[in-house]
Amino acid sequence: MTYRCEAWTLTVRDERYLRIFVRGMLRKVFGPVHNEDGYWRIGMNYELNKLMENAVIVSCITSRRIAWLGHVMRIDDKRTPKRILEWKPIGTRIRGRPR
Repeated sequence: MTYRCEAWTLTVRDERYLRIFVRGMLRKVFGPVHNEDGYWRIGMNYELNKLMENAVIVSCITSRRIAWLGHVMRIDDKRTPKRILEWKPIGTRIRGRPR
């Protein structure tokens, strides 16, 4: 699920949807929970967090982005990712809404 997450631009909305998706996947993987009354029910969020030791997808993505930045900072100056990282745009944009 986190393939090429180093290049994602995450907004707060994207982070929320990722957390929802991961919780849904964990509910599918771990399945229903047997209740004390003898009934089966869907696992609650705190139970899923306890099973996964509070593994948060957003912090995983953030750490992978930082690792990728360190890799780009170490590569040769002539390679494209390094040139794009250090590129400074020339000129200014016109202020206001375009016609």
